[in-house]
Amino acid sequence: MDGQNYLGIYLSETTATVVCIDSQSRDRKVLGCFSVSVEPSEEPNTQTLASLIAQGCDERNLKFSEIAVALDCRMFMQHKIHSEFNDPKQIAATIRFDTEEAISSDISEVAIAFKIISSGDTGSDMIVFTAQRKALSEILLALQSNNIDPVNIEPDINCLSRFLLQSDTKNLSAESNPLFAMLSASNGYFIAFDKSQQNQIERTFLINQTQNRSDLLAREIPITTVSANVEEPINCLKVFDSAESIDYTQLTERIGYEAASIDLVNAETLADCDNAVDFVIAYGAALAHSHKPQSVNFRDDFMPYQGKKVRLQKNLKILSISLAAFCLAIGLYFQMQLMQQNKYRGQLRKKFAKQYSAVMLGQKLPRKINPLNKLRSEKKRIENAKSGQLSVTGEETISAKLTSVFQSFNEIAKQTNLNIDSISITTKSINIVGDTSSRSNTLKVFKAIKGSENSQKRLQPKGGRDSFSITIVPEKR
Repeated sequence: MDGQNYLGIYLSETTATVVCIDSQSRDRKVLGCFSVSVEPSEEPNTQTLASLIAQGCDERNLKFSEIAVALDCRMFMQHKIHSEFNDPKQIAATIRFDTEEAISSDISEVAIAFKIISSGDTGSDMIVFTAQRKALSEILLALQSNNIDPVNIEPDINCLSRFLLQSDTKNLSAESNPLFAMLSASNGYFIAFDKSQQNQIERTFLINQTQNRSDLLAREIPITTVSANVEEPINCLKVFDSAESIDYTQLTERIGYEAASIDLVNAETLADCDNAVDFVIAYGAALAHSHKPQSVNFRDDFMPYQGKKVRLQKNLKILSISLAAFCLAIGLYFQMQLMQQNKYRGQLRKKFAKQYSAVMLGQKLPRKINPLNKLRSEKKRIENAKSGQLSVTGEETISAKLTSVFQSFNEIAKQTNLNIDSISITTKSINIVGDTSSRSNTLKVFKAIKGSENSQKRLQPKGGRDSFSITIVPEKR
């Protein structure tokens, strides 16, 4: 679905008008519109209408992301109610009690939507709309069965007000305070705005096709303006009559101020729609997603919209499964690589085990030592033993060590005034007794002898010289 397109549906008992708009364009471009209808019958027509709406959208290839429905005025009731609160949250928490008290009837079977008209120190005045829950449930289930899940379900007059606010029809002079009258084939609407563009008057009424519409307006307008207690007096009347049967000259004389006709939309925009008033109501419903100063939505009270939440949960589920499968695949890949390396390592170990045992006199192959490095080390040890540097066990030989000591003495003797009294040699050590001219020279002698760091040493001043004794043990390699 296209995230920039919104769908508005004006729904009555036997007809539906659908408008799809591009919400991102400045002029709210109409991408498509059409009307469908069914024959009146005793059985509910909601399912049939929903199927025709879905079929019409498919035929015109209309793509949209959000949907709003405008209910025909025959499907809800309108009340004017006062609340003691000004905060919308407090009003929403107590609106059902206030409505039940005002209309003096059980409202457990109705859904409620409301609009705040004015607020003051004494509370708030509101227009409250009530619709039967059973009828709303049939509408929602029928639409959802055709993959149409509306975010908003609003009264038709609220959508009509929204259209007037955003259209050029509202851009009148500052001195004028018009009353708008919209007459469709069977419904009539009165709408007026104050300076803050809030509704001063919002009223619906039914029209009989045999009635004289001029007489109907002349009778209903005074009643409407007086009961509404408007802050500023109405000084002009702007009428759209789908039947085009009103005598505006006569109507002006009867109501006491100018009455004139207005154009809602041009004929090209209507396309496949049967009625201009129905079109602008559906258009106003589509605007609900970009004009949300105050929600007048029956779904806030009954069957709250869960579409976005369900889609988010579905996408998260798919993403989680995909990530789990990806991690499993990565894990299996590295596991296979590790198994292949272990297999190759095992083959090498098996290959060298026999040769290793032969050269190491039957020793088992170490578990974590590279056999090639071990063999190289053993080879070097044997070569050193043959050259006299080391014994077979890996120790430096006594003769090699003695040679190293003599070399050290030759290098340091004159510098330290070294005298050697005796040298005792055993199979495991060399013991040397001697003296130097000072303690510092004795330490120089010890430092010159390689491998003497851990040797046993004895120092003692004697006859003006520093006597010493040191036992040297050959190093292990």
